[in-house]
This record gives sequence, C-alpha cells and structure tokens, in this order.
Amino acid sequence: MTAFTGRKLLRLAVSVLAASTATAALAASPQTGGTLKIVGTADIDHFDPTSAALVTSNNFLRAVSRQLISYAASTDDKAMLEPKGDLATEVPQPTNDGLTYTFTLRDGVAWDAPDGPRPMVAADFERGMKRMCNPFLGSAALTYYVDLIEGMRGFCDGFAAVEPTAAAMKDYIETNDISGIETPDDKTIVINLTETAGDFVYMLSLPTSAPAPVEVLDYMPDGPDYRDNFIASGPYTVETYVPDSTIKLKRNPAWTTESDPLRGGYVDDIDITFGIQPDAAIQQLQAGDADMTYDIIIPPAILQMLTATGDDKLTTMSVGRTSFLWFNTLTDNNDGALRDLRIRQAVQYAIDKAAIVQQMGGPMVAAPQNGIFGPGVLGFHAFDLYPSEDSAGDPEKAKALLAEAGYPDGITLKMPFRNQNAEPAIAQTIQASLKKAGIEIELTPVAPSDYYSKFMTNQENTKAGLWDIAPVGWSPDWVGGAARSVFQPQFTYNGTHQTYNYVDYDNPEANTIAKQAINATTPEQAAKLWGEVDELVMQDSPVAPYTTENVILYHGAAVENFQPYALGAQGDWTNVWLSR
Repeated sequence: MTAFTGRKLLRLAVSVLAASTATAALAASPQTGGTLKIVGTADIDHFDPTSAALVTSNNFLRAVSRQLISYAASTDDKAMLEPKGDLATEVPQPTNDGLTYTFTLRDGVAWDAPDGPRPMVAADFERGMKRMCNPFLGSAALTYYVDLIEGMRGFCDGFAAVEPTAAAMKDYIETNDISGIETPDDKTIVINLTETAGDFVYMLSLPTSAPAPVEVLDYMPDGPDYRDNFIASGPYTVETYVPDSTIKLKRNPAWTTESDPLRGGYVDDIDITFGIQPDAAIQQLQAGDADMTYDIIIPPAILQMLTATGDDKLTTMSVGRTSFLWFNTLTDNNDGALRDLRIRQAVQYAIDKAAIVQQMGGPMVAAPQNGIFGPGVLGFHAFDLYPSEDSAGDPEKAKALLAEAGYPDGITLKMPFRNQNAEPAIAQTIQASLKKAGIEIELTPVAPSDYYSKFMTNQENTKAGLWDIAPVGWSPDWVGGAARSVFQPQFTYNGTHQTYNYVDYDNPEANTIAKQAINATTPEQAAKLWGEVDELVMQDSPVAPYTTENVILYHGAAVENFQPYALGAQGDWTNVWLSR
C-alpha cells in the first residue's frame, strides 16, 4: 500500500540493469571485519519491525531482524525475486486445498536476549503477528493479513477495546490467540487461511511479520524503552542511537552464519549517519569517507557526470515503482467533464511520456509506463491502450476525443504537484504536452507534507474540486507476486472509502478476476489473470500512467560484493565486505 509519502512502505519488485562491479566482486573471496559507513538524509521511521513502513527501513531491519521467508541478495533479476526460507527451513507447499502452510524453524536461530542468547520458538512468530493488531501503533500492512489468516480479524477487533498501556496490551496478547496460527511445538508453525492465496508466502517476507521476543511486551511499541532495550535476531544489533543523527550497529553475539542462509554478516560494525545532503553524500563516497547510501537520490547533474565517465560503481534497479495522473471523477468542475471517458482518454493520448523520461534523467532513470503494474510485478506485460509514436503523445488524437466529448476548443484542468526534487519540472513537462492538445493546466505547487493530506486523501477537498488531475507515485509493498499490493489499496471499492482509492473507483469485473488471481496456485496463472486486471482498469482510465522509475545506486570503491536486496532497493548491508 505504497504511495510516495513519508510513510511508505515501499514495497518492491527488483530487476538489476547494470551491475558490472557486483558481478566482478563475486569472484573475490569474502573478507570479514571493518566498519561499513552509510550516509543518508532522514532518520529511520521505526525500529519496531511490526510498524516499519519505509522501504529504506527494510535495509536496517534486514540487518537486525529475520522473517520466516526472505530473499537472497543477487544481481540476477529472477533469483532476487524468488522467496527463500529464512527462519523457516524451506518455503513450504500448502496443504488442505491450499489453505494450510506449515513452517519448520531452523536450528540455531536465537534472540540476543538480556540474559544471553535464547533460542527462537514458534510462539515468537505468533506473538509478532498479534502485535500487528495493536491499535496504539499497529502495522500499515495489516490489511493484507487480517482477513486472510483465520481468526485474525476477531483478534484485532478485540484488541481495539484494550487500554493503551503496556501492561494491558501484554495481558491481551498473552491470554488470547489467533485461531488460524497454531504452534504445536517450539519448531513448528501452522497457518490456516480463509482462502487460497498464491502471494501469501511473499507477504511473510515483510518485516511486519517478524517474530517478537516476549520481552518487548513490557514496553510501548517502538517507544523509547523498546529502542533502548532492542533485541535482535539478525547478524547485527543496535549499539547506540541518536535520533536524526546516527545509528551504530555491532555484531549480534546470538547470531551464527550456520543458522542464516541469506546473510553473510561480513563487516564487524555498521555506522549510519543522517542529515547528509545528496551532493555531500556522493562526495564522501568518492573520497572514501563513506561506503553506501541510505536514502540518497543522486542529483541529475552528478548522475550525468558518473554516467559520462563510465563509473562502474553505478547500479540501476527497477523497483516496480510507477507514476501516473489520477483523474478526479468526483468533482463537478467543467460540468463533471472528467466523468466522461473520452476526456480522460484525451489526456492519456496527450501525455508526452518520452519527454518526462528525459526530464527525469533519461532511460537509465525511467521508462514510459502504460499500466498499473510496473516491471518486476507478476502481471506486468507490454501493452498500450493509448499508443503514440515513441511514447511522445498524440495531440491530434486527443483533440479529436475532446471535440467528440463536446470540448472542441479545449478544456482547463487544475493540477497540484509536490514542490520537491524533480516534480516541478515534471509538472511543467506534463503541462506543456497537454497544451499541444488544447488542454490547459493550472499548476499549483504544494508543500510535500500537505500534498496527500490536503488534496489526495481529503475527500471533501476532492469533491469540492481543488484538483482535477494529480500526479501520484506508487510502489508495491513486497516483491515478485506483489500485484495485490498495487491493485487492492488503489483500485477496489466495497462501499467504504479507502485512503488511496482517491475517487472510489470500482470495476466489479476487475475485482472478480483479481480474486481469481489472488487464489491462483501457480505464478503463470496469477500473471495471466493480473494482466487481464491491468487491461480492464486501463480501459476505464481512472489513472494515466506515464513512467516507471528505476533506483540509481552508487557505492564507494572499498565495497565488494555489492548485490541488491529486493525489499530494500539497495545493496545488501549484510552481504558486502570491505577491501580497505
């Protein structure tokens, strides 16, 4: 459920397009020791895996926590999307007609408990799932699990009445169960679903489903005491933390390489420094004062320089991230013109996607996008219902549709945009391309913190017509079989408004096929069905996609074995080593 806001969950499907350095590094022998230095602009959103929502936080959590299922760090675009057993010995095949999953915990998995290493047990997983229902903080991903796991909805409903104190929350968690999660012994976890779900194992890769040690119930979720008494299960644990300044990680004495098939844990320490601006961050990497970035977007001028010089430390990842215009079909602006499919189709034809790609930095950074699912998401396929030569727009086709709809002299639409990074330039590019078709755009710059709260997610302002079209971005919440996390929050409506379905768009036929895709038992079947959903949605034209974005990564010369971790859209901290 990932809009590009400060809270987002990124959620991700990854394909490496350029990885010559990482490929060469695979031939080198791993080296242990040293401190990996990471620089970024903004602090982590949550230490608590249950509540973490930013994609960048997934890299921190990769180092300090583990899930039943995860992914190998890899430059192979298929391997990095294949779910692997992490805490679980393997990815199980469901039984009971696809409704039951049985997991076995690996030997040697342990918590860095206050009294020394303590084995992780099956009950720790159920405890972690229960904590997602805590209304005090909760989990942004809860919506995916709550009606899928048998009995979870009832457990969550009961939690809503619990007093918001650590003691009361602990008592409720310890004295109530989720009926669909069984732990017959310390090594076995049995999960019963309400319906078949081919993407369920992918959901279990999210940090939000991480097990929780019993000690965390003594603290408010992700509160100061929780952070001061952090208990890790990954190769590293928190040594010190200064908000908005630094996080220092050290080796977790309870972790062993034998118990973890996905993390090498080569460096001794990881130091993360916040408050570093992009230009300064790249300079530090080039000077050898830093090794990797946390949340840095490489400025276009620097990217052009690195590309021109053929710097082999650049890596490009496609993360399934898409950008599109939402159409406000709830407003009466222009006599409700945007409720006419032909007007929306005119905008589709008018957009010069190629110009937007160039504005964003060229083909290395972005590519034209024609559907709701981005590359790497099961269901993505090449199709274009509103084609134009070289994706440069077809203003004449757009004008013809406007005239057919009763607007031969064009139409004027209001478009807000976030006043940050490259978004003002992208908005102006959209404005210029639509003008060629007779569509005048009134641009309104908006502070990033106000964009969603005052425009997109504010139903009163939407109905009042504060905007007609609006640029929005979205990333899937997990990788691979992640189409549900794109479609469900944005394009379904059951009579109750959902936050990111801004205009209550609904297509019953698409919903029916999406349900079949969710229930599909093979990736091939799911991909075919989700592809049909994509085309059905685009026939309705609730949004006008224009680009899919890549993540551009850069690292210092001392970093070896730089291989992407899919959920973090970054090189895997736990598998790099240093040559210095």
